[in-house]
Amino acid sequence: MSEENNRMVNEITKLVHEAKNKLSKEINNSIVYVYWNIGRIIVSNENEYNNRLEYGKEILKRLSKELTKYLGKGFSYTNLKYMRIFYKTYPNYEKISSELTWTHYNELIIIKDVEKRNFYEKECINCHWSVRELQRQLDTSLYERLLLSDGKPNKQKVLELSKNGQFLVKPSDLIKEPYVFEFLGIKEQKPLLEKDLELKLIKHIEEFLLELGKGFMFVGSQQRISLNNINYYVDMVFYNKFLKSYVLIDLKMNKLKAENLGQMNLYLNYYEHVVNDENDNKPIGIILCAEKDNVMMEFALNGISNNLFTSTYTYYIPNKEQLINEVEKILNQN
Repeated sequence: MSEENNRMVNEITKLVHEAKNKLSKEINNSIVYVYWNIGRIIVSNENEYNNRLEYGKEILKRLSKELTKYLGKGFSYTNLKYMRIFYKTYPNYEKISSELTWTHYNELIIIKDVEKRNFYEKECINCHWSVRELQRQLDTSLYERLLLSDGKPNKQKVLELSKNGQFLVKPSDLIKEPYVFEFLGIKEQKPLLEKDLELKLIKHIEEFLLELGKGFMFVGSQQRISLNNINYYVDMVFYNKFLKSYVLIDLKMNKLKAENLGQMNLYLNYYEHVVNDENDNKPIGIILCAEKDNVMMEFALNGISNNLFTSTYTYYIPNKEQLINEVEKILNQN
């Protein structure tokens, strides 16, 4: 293919893709608008009498049957219930985002906690999450894990997450507790070497990047550091474009030890003074371990000025109710 033909093909392909995306967005916005209005019509025709649960259920069932007869599929009893909930959850149409699909809203409207729902909505928009990505973050309780990241969640942090989503201002904003690697398909009790875990994470790098959060770019694994003819290796190195920092990750299969913190501190000092460019901020170190002793960690980290954090990881989706209870317990202490 000649250079001229190649240029025309690229230009036409781009044009067609843009038109398809625009059309898809317009169709989605129309669907959301219609379903919101159907919910509005249902709610506006409710009164004290037919608002009773059983009576209201019968009204929706009959309405579903009639609409299906005249309009075809898409108006099942369940769908009408979701449209009703959609309108009651978002009574102001101006607050509905054109970036989200009806399927996104199907997931969001079942979240009763307003702050939590606002957080996931903001993240969907800011990070361009697909519905599948949203479902994964809901299943793994991202909101609660961010609140538990430093063990001291507070009302201000709840409000910040609700208003902005995960807003990266400082290194600690990256951290969550625990990290969830359910996408690896590893059984919880299966013994695994650190090298094997690292290889599996690299193999599933897209899922791992989603779990790490926004702005991460993979630099490489087993990155060598040479000091006095001794070689050290950082398990995984990333770069975060929002914080403009290298992020060094070390994987520990067992309980965190004090010497692990000292080793990571060495890595951070090396990256700051040898690897960093003038536009880079201080590097960030994250040690991911099977378990940790917070008391030991407090003493070991005292006096360390580097951005060094620790967190645990799990191979399965954590108990959602347990995480929610932990957040509520700590919040109630404030």
